[in-house]
Amino acid sequence: MADTRFRLSLVVPAYNEERFIEEVLRQTLELPFEDVEVVVVDDGSQDRTAEIVAGLAESRQALRLVRHPVNRGKGAAVRTGLAATTGDIVVIQDADLEYSPKDVPKLIAPIAGGVADVVYGSRLRGGGEPQRAHLFWHYVGNRALTLLTNLLFNTTISDMEVGYKAFRGELVRSISLRSEDFRFEPEITAKVLRRGVRLYELPISYYGRTYDEGKKITWRDGILAVGALLRYRFSD
Repeated sequence: MADTRFRLSLVVPAYNEERFIEEVLRQTLELPFEDVEVVVVDDGSQDRTAEIVAGLAESRQALRLVRHPVNRGKGAAVRTGLAATTGDIVVIQDADLEYSPKDVPKLIAPIAGGVADVVYGSRLRGGGEPQRAHLFWHYVGNRALTLLTNLLFNTTISDMEVGYKAFRGELVRSISLRSEDFRFEPEITAKVLRRGVRLYELPISYYGRTYDEGKKITWRDGILAVGALLRYRFSD
């Protein structure tokens, strides 16, 4: 794949993100690439998220809106979005601005350059990027899940639960995914590692939210993630 001629797809799962969605889309649509498509999956939002996206899509050919009539979970939204993509490279871009679209060019560079199949952003590898202080127990849970991932798959990932992931489009669309909720992260990780892909990590900026500010993942999702890692280590 030439590093200047590819289609970039961004999948934006969104649930009640009227506060941030317009700015997220503005930044993604301004990325310095010739061929970009942005697929927003509104996962049954009860606010103006879908209305805002629909209004923007009227004048932006690169922007598409897919709607779930009811809330099904992040995994379901990502699966719907992935199926709608056509890009050579696919990036999952959360709708809440915890991850900056300005990091997309460096995130996809190893794939565009032909040396990687998958690239994970990392909030834990340093690199001089701005990092909001993590919620302590969220940080502990993330480190525990990442350690379990490394033990099960003999790898050295530093941030398995990160929401910023990039894939070769053909690869990610070929993977059968099942998770409806936040178990998507361990499931996709398990399934790409079982394929022996070339997985790289890059430090990214992180503008994390508190629960009062709208963060949705909880300790219960951590427990479910353990089960997902064990399940998908040995089966599809």
